[in-house]
Amino acid sequence: MALIVQKYGGSSVGSVERINAVAGRVLKTVQGGNSVVVVVSAMGKTTDGLVKLANEISSNPSRREMDMLLSTGEQISIALLSMALQELGQPAISLTGAQVGIVTEAAHTRARILRIETQRIEQQIQEGKVVVVAGFQGITSTKDLEITTLGRGGSDTSAVALAAALRADRCEIYTDVPGILTADPRLVPDAQLMTEITCDEMLELASLGAKVLHPRAVEIARNYGVPLVVLSSWTDDPGTLVSSPTPMARPLEGLELVRPVDGVEFDANQAKVALLRVPDRPGVAAQLFGEIGRQQVDVDLIIQSIHELNTNDIAFTVSQESVNQAEAVASAIAPTLRNRLDSAPEEAEVMVDRQIAKVSISGAGMIGRPGVAAKMFATLADAGVNMQMISTSEVKVSCVVDADQCDRAIDALCQAFEVSSSPLQSGSSSPGKAIDPNTPPVRGVALDLNQARVAIRHIPDRPGMAAKFFGVLAQENISVDTIIQSQRCHIINGIPTRDIAFTVARNDAKDARRVLVPLAAELGCGEIIVDEEIAKVSIVGSGMVNHPGIAAEMFNALARERINIQMIATSEIKVSCVVDRESGVKALQVIHAIFNLAGTQKIEVPA
Repeated sequence: MALIVQKYGGSSVGSVERINAVAGRVLKTVQGGNSVVVVVSAMGKTTDGLVKLANEISSNPSRREMDMLLSTGEQISIALLSMALQELGQPAISLTGAQVGIVTEAAHTRARILRIETQRIEQQIQEGKVVVVAGFQGITSTKDLEITTLGRGGSDTSAVALAAALRADRCEIYTDVPGILTADPRLVPDAQLMTEITCDEMLELASLGAKVLHPRAVEIARNYGVPLVVLSSWTDDPGTLVSSPTPMARPLEGLELVRPVDGVEFDANQAKVALLRVPDRPGVAAQLFGEIGRQQVDVDLIIQSIHELNTNDIAFTVSQESVNQAEAVASAIAPTLRNRLDSAPEEAEVMVDRQIAKVSISGAGMIGRPGVAAKMFATLADAGVNMQMISTSEVKVSCVVDADQCDRAIDALCQAFEVSSSPLQSGSSSPGKAIDPNTPPVRGVALDLNQARVAIRHIPDRPGMAAKFFGVLAQENISVDTIIQSQRCHIINGIPTRDIAFTVARNDAKDARRVLVPLAAELGCGEIIVDEEIAKVSIVGSGMVNHPGIAAEMFNALARERINIQMIATSEIKVSCVVDRESGVKALQVIHAIFNLAGTQKIEVPA
């Protein structure tokens, strides 16, 4: 007999007919010889309606009362689904998050799970009942027993956390679509179903706006090795398996507050090539990386900073063995860019640094914890290590530093995060895991229209500056996505300075500017610029490392549509481009097409 945790979202239980359909599906699973725990969200748009009521009462309702209010939505669902099961002759019991024993930290509207006291639920399972649990909610462990909610995607998080605590055989997430698709089918009608995807790939896609699974749920599955399947509520199709690496032993106490960083990785076999002051127009990145791809040079990090006047900077890293070849390509292309601009020789200047190393922290526990990157930057600053490049993803933050500072950086980071270090395994975001050379280079394409870009001009180029800015943002609980540090240096009043740009959720942009302006003035920086009219389009795939030229194909696709790339940031399994907001959907569609991700069957998304 297997123990299966099933989760159904709001649309799956949005009416009496749909609740009865879910009850039938659950009963069928039980009749297959399984024990079942069901986690459900509030019916349909119930939560939206409750939020609207609260806003009609108060322009700024307290977080505590919002938790008290919103937690009622799931109670309706669990009671009705339990009744439906009982009508079918299946014993069932509904339990709130508090009754189940989902104990959280005392952070209203955004709590993380500390532990799950499973005795009651296990007893009900032993009695042959289906246990129907209210998702999205828990209770504090203090004497006050405060009701808390887990924030957006909380029901996914509840389900996977229960599966981990109960050591379930698998966790099934039922949704509107037949599984994980290569793109959002609402925007790309010919998106196709993936039969399997890794947790690391799913983490990147989830963080980029693919709303099928919440990153926190994927994080728990990855950390505890929970077999996770995403399926359709409307069909019996097999869905998508989200595969996890073999997990390290972890205590279930502090379930969502596990150590955020698993390891410190390093790569001393790196060199940096930069083109400064290249034209800010479509096709430049495509031209450069297209030729590099044709030369079969494998590029690691790619960073394009924000434009300045009509020019931009592009920097990338390659292995020491490939740097001469990469420099030759860049040097050959630079004059063509200068001639087109009819400008001075300092335009499209090529700079090469052979004395660098890449140092990274990695771990799925970083998700939604803005203080982790800030802690890394502060640690390097305290060790006197200056960062030349920064690249971020959901599960990794990488910094390029001087080669002679690499050992110092590694030692400091290992002590700060209480982990060990290892050489970076090329192409893998999981230390020690090799990539099958037959793995497709691109698995999915994602578009995030909920981003804003914040740029801080003329930051003094010395250790500790990034730590100060991102530390302030972390204190305000503002999560930062892509971080890019410019390669161009300006001398202001005799002090070398650089720009840093990063993206945040659009809703956080004004708060980010508010807290950064006084700090920038205090540190002698330039202006802070916020742009909310951007979109971020990204490709994700663990097989990119075995396929030089993948980034160039993406850049070429955008150039052919005259879509200008405003920023570029990469990790081992992701390439992201910031474009203007109006071009976002078109960018998603052309990139999906260029990598032949289209399926033969049109995916219908129920209303």
